[in-house]
Order: sequence, then C-alpha cells, then structure tokens
Amino acid sequence: MHERGCIPQQKGKHMKILVTGVKGQLGYDIVNECQKRNIEAIGVDIEEMDITNATQVCDVITQAKVDAVIHCAAWTAVDKAEDEVDMCRRVNRDGTENIARVCEALDLPLMYFSTDYVFNGQGEMPWKEYDFREPLNVYGQTKYEGELIVEKLKKHFIIRISWVFGLNGNNFIKTMLRLGKERGEVSVVNDQIGSPTYTYDLAKLCVDMIQTQEYGTYHASNEGYCSWYDFACEIFKQAHMNVKVTPVDSNAFPAKAKRPSNSRMSKDELDKHGFKRLPTWQDALERYLK
Repeated sequence: MHERGCIPQQKGKHMKILVTGVKGQLGYDIVNECQKRNIEAIGVDIEEMDITNATQVCDVITQAKVDAVIHCAAWTAVDKAEDEVDMCRRVNRDGTENIARVCEALDLPLMYFSTDYVFNGQGEMPWKEYDFREPLNVYGQTKYEGELIVEKLKKHFIIRISWVFGLNGNNFIKTMLRLGKERGEVSVVNDQIGSPTYTYDLAKLCVDMIQTQEYGTYHASNEGYCSWYDFACEIFKQAHMNVKVTPVDSNAFPAKAKRPSNSRMSKDELDKHGFKRLPTWQDALERYLK
C-alpha cells in the first residue's frame, strides 16, 4: 500500500493550525497531538471565537495567520437539538459556514467533523463515504447542512465519526463505569450497531491528514463493529468489574431524537488515499482505561 497520504505538503515549513472547540474531547486531543509534533496549534473555544459571530470568526482566523483550520466545535446534544432546532442549526450549519467563508477567502484547507447520523441508519451494509445522505434527526440534518457547505471548498476534509470517547468531557464509557459502580447492573441497547471512535487515535490521523493535499470525505472510527451492549460488556470486562448487563431493544429507552440502527461505516477512502486505519475499538478501550 502506497503511503502517499502521509507525505506532508509543507516540507521544511513550520505549520500553524487553528483548532475550534478546544474544550471538547476531540479538539483537546488534536491540540495535544500537534504540540507533540512541534506543529503550532491555536486552540479556541466560544470565549475566544464564537463561531456563530461571522465578524469575530473572520477577525480571529485572519489575525492568527494559520495554514489550516481544524473545526471540532459543534452542537452535539442530540436529543436537545429536537427542541432547540434554531440554536443547533446556528452552531452546526451557520457557524461552519462562517468558518468556511474565511477559509475560502484565505485559501486555507478546512477539516470538518461529521457523523454517521447523516445517513438514514437502515440496513446492515457499511455506509460508503459518498452514499446518499438522508438524516434521521435534527442533529444529523444540521451536520449534513454543514457538509454541503464544506464540500464546496476546493481544500476540504470531511471526517465522519461515530460513538466518540476521549479523556476530556463525558462519554459512554464514563457513564457505564459510574452506573456499574452505583447499581451493579445496567440495561443497554443491542439493536444499534456501529464503531466507537477514540479521539486520541483520531487526532493522530487528523494531524497526518491536514499536512497532505488528499482532500475529500473519509470515515474514521476505530476498527470493528459492536452494539452498545457489546461495548458495555467489554468495558466491564476490561475494567474487571462484576456488573450484570442486560440487552434490550431501543424501544426500552424512548428518546426525542431517532437513532440509527446501522452506524457501520466503510473505510474505503482511507485505504485509497494511503492512510492507516485506526486500531480496533477493543484495543482503543484498553489504552483509554489505562
């Protein structure tokens, strides 16, 4: 397999990147990964740059004099989005448009993170990168609208991820460990299938990718598929906790936003462009728990 995806475009040039949403799991890990590689990363969050404020976005990015923007900031409260449609859209679509406009004007590559929720979640086949998009819920719809904006840029990366976990912020693993301790038993859905994504692993891939000109749409969750039930069982097994896990179907947990039952994603584009796939989700979980 050729590794052209890993040849930096900026040989000999000191690279400088602006990262939005630095307080979140992914933004935090990307800034850390940049620092490890002596890439200057400017991490911003709502206090430094409110992405819904077009003037502020223009000023901050222009003054930062960066070589690329990695856009991690997003509205991710999936159920809350059903009630707060306008606010969710302002962040995920309008905020992304504000950033895209500046990137286009300054000819900067933009990396945008999206989700398997842009698909309708049916069937059992892994979603291919350029499959028809048909979101199931408000969150998915607004991320899809963000994709439509970003893909118009000459220099863009769209990276779809699913079931994200990292050290910073809340996630499924932390919730399971807490409930396991408090109750000794949990019920978890077993009819939604997908792949967890460890932000530490994802950050490495993203920093590799932003240094190339291999633009396009990618799927980048950890390798292997599981249900949330399988995931929970593996969490307790690796954490050496004796917790009873009961599989249930999604109807047992009625939620405002409809969830996809099929979140499997194909990694064809990563392979095609010579990028290494992420390690298995079990391996990622083991390193995370350590």
